[in-house]
Amino acid sequence: MSVQSIDHIVIATHDLDKCLAFYTGALGMTLEKFGEGRIALRFGEQKINVHPPGYEAGIKARRPTPGSLDLCFLAACPLEEVIARLQQHKVPIEVGPTLRTGARFAICSVYVRDPDENLIEISVPADQTTENR
Repeated sequence: MSVQSIDHIVIATHDLDKCLAFYTGALGMTLEKFGEGRIALRFGEQKINVHPPGYEAGIKARRPTPGSLDLCFLAACPLEEVIARLQQHKVPIEVGPTLRTGARFAICSVYVRDPDENLIEISVPADQTTENR
């Protein structure tokens, strides 16, 4: 057996409304509701399932904890547009832009926190940034 890719991840949140506003507003993901009141955030070919306070999943992490994730997303637009959108939604950038090593290629990233304090890295291929043209 060999793992090929990530299909989805699950995120626990303290405040569903703030969580959804961040991911749909600031990051442009699409809200999806499915089976028995379940909630997901869709982007590209992936999704994030969201577990709000009090949600009891049949099978889950041993200790699902809001604020314990460190995620990196690849943006579908130039990093300048990412930064402008974050500023529009009043999301402070903690670090960046900065060059990093991605899974497939060098990336240029900015780091922010979601409402649960998860660390969110938003990146583009380094060769697509204005500093490297």
